[in-house]
Parts: sequence; structure tokens; C-alpha cells
Amino acid sequence: MADNQKIVISIGGSLIIPDELDLDFLRSVKALVEAETQNGKSFIIITGGGKICRSYQAAAQSLGVSSAEELDWLGIHVTRLNAHFFRILMGDLAHGEIITDPKVLGEITKPVVIAGGWKPGWSTDLVAAEIAGTTGAKKLVNLSNIDYVYDKDPRKFPDAQKIERASWPEFRKIIPAEWSPGVNTPFDPVAAKLAEELGLEVAIMNGKPLLNLQNYLEGEAFKGTIIK
Repeated sequence: MADNQKIVISIGGSLIIPDELDLDFLRSVKALVEAETQNGKSFIIITGGGKICRSYQAAAQSLGVSSAEELDWLGIHVTRLNAHFFRILMGDLAHGEIITDPKVLGEITKPVVIAGGWKPGWSTDLVAAEIAGTTGAKKLVNLSNIDYVYDKDPRKFPDAQKIERASWPEFRKIIPAEWSPGVNTPFDPVAAKLAEELGLEVAIMNGKPLLNLQNYLEGEAFKGTIIK
């Protein structure tokens, strides 16, 4: 499989479970992946945790849990539950087990591989970038609930400007220097550094409507930010 036909997709938990499982979104993802694999593409999909992850972490903290590592593990297990769900959803297209260590994928014979979180200190963005490096993929799509990357937080600054294309040095100037669980950034700073080292093209876009992703995969105009 040519590297340019291998796409890593990180799906934010906010898309999978905004309040409850979004069945329309999940059906759309399955249909798109089925169609694109028929066109010769292969996918590594990494699932995020979303609101349920934060709910568990907040509940644990309110009940006296203060260990950052334990709180991180809660989030990791939520991403793995979502990953397991996606693996079942994809049926025979998917590799038979979810990937939890991005450095060890083993023999892959299926066109779809599903992965979840790895270990404390690693965001799903970083897992996605590491898997891209492991598999030789050249493109990584980050699906979330934002349309573009902005030069500053548009919720706080009305004059924030959207960014349609950026180099890695330009992008890294507008995000935090370090990552921590819950940090508000369109792409993990540690993952950004790794993506730059790997020469990855990262596309950040809203996962709804999913036609946006389809347009990107097929080389058509889409709404989002490309960093390379």
C-alpha cells in the first residue's frame, strides 16, 4: 500500500459521543471508510474520549482522587472503549484487535486499524502522530468540532483570524509550548513537534458534515486547516 494512500484519522470524542452516541455520525463514518477502502485507501483510526472522559475525571476528583496519572488512565480507558466500539462497527474491514501501543502494530492485513489511548502523558494526537511514523503514513486528519485553526481563541477574541494553511513553525507559535491533559489546543504541542520531524501533512477540520472529510480525501476543496 502506497504511503499516500494510507491515512491516519484522529476522531475527537466530542464527535463520537457529544451527549450520547451519535448514530448518524457513526453510520456516515462507516459508509465513507467502506467506500474509500474500495478506492484503495487504508485507514488507521484513533478515537478520543470526549465528554464522558471528562465526566469520569471530574467525578474522581470530586471524590478525592488527586493523582494525575490515575486521572489520565481514566481517560485512556474511555478512548479504548470507543476504539473497541469502532472496531466492532467496522466489521470485517478492521484488524481483529485495537491497538494500544502505537510503536507495536504487528502484522496488519486489513485495510482499517483502530487504536485508542496508550499511556499517561500521551494524548490521542500524539498516538496518531506516532502511528503515522510507525506505518509510514504521510497524512493525518484531526477531526473535531472546530472548522479551522485560529491565530487565537475565537471564543475569547472576536478579531481572531482563521488559518487555512500554515507551516509547522508558524503553527507552533500559536499553541502552548507543552501539553497537559485537558489543555485547550487544536493539536497537542508534543504531537506537533513529532509531526514536523516526520514531515506529516496534518489536516484539522470539523467532522460534521462528513462530506468535508470526503472532499479532503478525494483532493477536493474542503473547510479546514492544513499544516505541513
